[in-house]
Amino acid sequence: MASQILSTATETVQKVMPGEHDAKFAQMAANTKDSYDTKARITSDWGTKQTNTDDWLTVSTEDKNGPSLLEDGFAREKIHRFDHERIPERVVHARGAAAFGKFTLFESAEDVTSAGVLTDTKRETPVALRFSTVLGSRGSADTVRDVRGFAVKFYTEEGNWDIVGNNIPVFFIQDSMKFPDVIHAGKPEPDNEVPQAQTAHNNFWDFQYLHPEATHMFLWTQSDRAIPRSYRMMQGFGVNTYTLINAKGERNFVKFHFTPELGVHSFVWDEALKLAGQDPDFHRKDLEEAISAGAFPKWKFGIQVIPEAQEQDFEFDILDATKLWPEELIPIRYIGQLELNRMPDEYFTQVEQLAFCTSHIVPGIGLSDDPLLQGRNFSYQDTQLSRLGVNFEELPVNKPVCPVMNNNRDGAMRHTITKGKANYWPNRFEAHPPATAQEGGYVDYPEKVAGIKTRLKSKKFREHFNQAQLFYNSLSPPEKAHIVAALGFELDHCEDPVVYKRMADRLNDIDLDLAQQVAEMVGADVPSEAKRPNHGKKAKGLSQLEYMPAEPTIATRRVAIIIAEGYDAIAYNGVKAALTASGAVPFTIGPKRNTIFAAGESKSSGKGVVPDHHLEGMRSTMFDSIFVPGGADAIATLRKNGRALHWVREAFGHLKAIGATGEAVAFVRDACQLPGVSFSTSGEVVDSYGVVTASQVHPESFKEAVKMAKGAKDFVDSYFFAISQHKNFDREMEGFSAMVAY
Repeated sequence: MASQILSTATETVQKVMPGEHDAKFAQMAANTKDSYDTKARITSDWGTKQTNTDDWLTVSTEDKNGPSLLEDGFAREKIHRFDHERIPERVVHARGAAAFGKFTLFESAEDVTSAGVLTDTKRETPVALRFSTVLGSRGSADTVRDVRGFAVKFYTEEGNWDIVGNNIPVFFIQDSMKFPDVIHAGKPEPDNEVPQAQTAHNNFWDFQYLHPEATHMFLWTQSDRAIPRSYRMMQGFGVNTYTLINAKGERNFVKFHFTPELGVHSFVWDEALKLAGQDPDFHRKDLEEAISAGAFPKWKFGIQVIPEAQEQDFEFDILDATKLWPEELIPIRYIGQLELNRMPDEYFTQVEQLAFCTSHIVPGIGLSDDPLLQGRNFSYQDTQLSRLGVNFEELPVNKPVCPVMNNNRDGAMRHTITKGKANYWPNRFEAHPPATAQEGGYVDYPEKVAGIKTRLKSKKFREHFNQAQLFYNSLSPPEKAHIVAALGFELDHCEDPVVYKRMADRLNDIDLDLAQQVAEMVGADVPSEAKRPNHGKKAKGLSQLEYMPAEPTIATRRVAIIIAEGYDAIAYNGVKAALTASGAVPFTIGPKRNTIFAAGESKSSGKGVVPDHHLEGMRSTMFDSIFVPGGADAIATLRKNGRALHWVREAFGHLKAIGATGEAVAFVRDACQLPGVSFSTSGEVVDSYGVVTASQVHPESFKEAVKMAKGAKDFVDSYFFAISQHKNFDREMEGFSAMVAY
């Protein structure tokens, strides 16, 4: 099969290349290489053939991975070339958004670290947090299926500390030397620059199959985690293993966690797809909307800590970035809070020029021998030099708040003016000498290193499926169904049978039922028995349904109230006031953005409501819920409006809470037309799969003091509880959402 692919590809190239009579193409032919040449071997840029391009040269043994060696010219060239692939164009950089805020420590971690930022509970540390997508260009959409960057810069009193993380706790590769390969495979394919900001193509999934270590991670990317509802509603993880060193000189391994107080929530796939076209800036606008309204996003900050003496006590290697640390084995200790409370004043200078380096650490925090982290330490610094120049840390957004003094000089765009003759150390003036440990100088931990110089992964690094099974087993039924659907979508876009058939086979390393469902969807061979048994184990904290807020809340939820001429003013005003009082953000939507009058309201009264948007200008995808108040004339108008009907059907299909009162109950019922979904026919409030209706309401039915609860007798209490649940997955599991055309 592989030879057929190469033969076909070569024939295609030959057909489209002009003959030798074309002087220009003949000239270019001298510099043309055939990437399909099976006789060629990988070499360095200086021509030396390479035996291994997957593993950085380390000091390791069969039992333990050690530090990476700077002398590895092959690895440094591969990363260095990758870092410099993109020249600094005028506007082309990865898509991102950022905000500023503060970090507050509630509990000192002085038992495991001497870092002031993690021990001084009286401090309030300024922070910058940049969110991003990974694969898309700066002009791509916010809501694509992708890993989200979660990079935090702490401006501490001892220097800048950067946690350059993601919203997923693991990664595709174990060794940073593979980073150019995994990104090349995910980016648009090189021959036609397609597709943009998507992994639904042959090269990406070819890479996933050929790298079993990526199995755990690609399951996360096909889960709901890869299509978050908001930056404010996703977790952040440091991904890599770092170290903490306390005042006694004792070392612990650590992973960092950020857990959103609003819970962890996602779109459904159809919703994310549509938003990518309808509002490609949805996430960045959502962040600004919340901060501008004073609804500051907050995350709990936690640490998982393993004493150095226990490094080898686990079945997985704690330095392997494709593995997480199960909370049952290593609990998360929450010690602080991160809050975002200010938007940038200028995007370019405060977001585009915001630069992070994994090697930016402060005393009390150290690096580990995590082979992905070791290469990132080289790569991030190198990338900033290429993108922003050697003086990137003098840019205002990157500049530390503590004093900076050294003998680094000159270079393009130098800002600092340094007086005097001493630009070296030691000097006859004894000027700016190195700091002692007592003065706060950084002291590297005296780690003992023993091993052989080799390209080798330790034995524990070679197991790739246990945690993929652990993740899948830990998900709820709707989350598993979403993974099946996501893989079905992705592999359907792979036209090469080799790719999707192999991937169906790889899924059988995780779970037979998963492999069978996906294989049947995409046209691959359906396996009849498992390649390896599923161990059946589960772990806490892997299903995002476990992260619902302690108390139901609809704070910052966007709710569309759809009205037309002759709407019920009592229901409209009552629900809108209650939404506002509960911290939600109500939007009035009408057939037009001109004044709309309530039932019985004279147009000469000077009253009426001007909608925030009209039905064609917005879509249900841009809101968390919709509410339709009654009013005979209003409902008669909406019944004749296909877009209004589509709003209801689409919100139903996207599992959103829908509220309706009075005449609007029949409107919502007829829009969906589903047996099995119940609707109110009297003053009784009915909540059926998140569709909350009340046919008869009175002024006292609407109140601002809300007590959200499942099964509440009051319409507002019941409807707001449905909103607080984010999505009604029972509606999906019963098959109702699949019965509605939207």
